Amino acid sequence: MKRSLALAMLLTLGLAPAARAANEADYKAAYAAAEAASKEAAGMRNQWTVTVSSLAAAKKAADAGDFDRAVAASKEAEALAKASIFQAASEKEAWKAMEIR
Repeated sequence: MKRSLALAMLLTLGLAPAARAANEADYKAAYAAAEAASKEAAGMRNQWTVTVSSLAAAKKAADAGDFDRAVAASKEAEALAKASIFQAASEKEAWKAMEIR
């Protein structure tokens, strides 16, 4: 019984899809999304410097051929850009609550 359970688990794990490595196309898609979000944040005059740093790190990693790290940095840059967009939108109205009346 134990042997068949172990064999079933090994077969299941062997047939499970393995995590695939990122390629250049994955990087380009992730970088384009991050760059678009970053440009939107810049248009709102709320682009964070860490977003620019993450984009630069993504480009550097891609130039070195490390597409896994490049995709990760691109996704981080996109998340940071979206957070800065959210911040700009929320603070656009939030300042009114702090106004002395």
